[in-house]
Amino acid sequence: MIIAVTSMGTDLDSEVDPRFGRARYFVVLDTDTDRVSVHDNLQNLNAPQGAGIQAARNVKGLKVEQLITGNIGPKAFDVLRAGGIEIFIGAGGTVREAVDRWKEGKLTRAGGANVSGHWA
Repeated sequence: MIIAVTSMGTDLDSEVDPRFGRARYFVVLDTDTDRVSVHDNLQNLNAPQGAGIQAARNVKGLKVEQLITGNIGPKAFDVLRAGGIEIFIGAGGTVREAVDRWKEGKLTRAGGANVSGHWA
């Protein structure tokens, strides 16, 4: 399973970024091999609009199957779901802790956006 976690830093001990579209990084973990890669989201940090949509397209391009984040807006949610990506919200703590909670089934599977667009 390939999962992405929104992150404020570049490793598993970094804090989860509660924002999806304007997250600083995406930490991508292959749970079958434990391989970790980090992907910069700098282009969307200060985008005046469309950050969520572009970030969702970028995550889809990484062949991610599931996403862990704190919050997600409606447009990004729609793009990710159309790409077949399951979304889990309410994550906090470190990336490692969020992945552990995901493995334990303790994160909420998103049925829709949990924040409005342009949430900061």
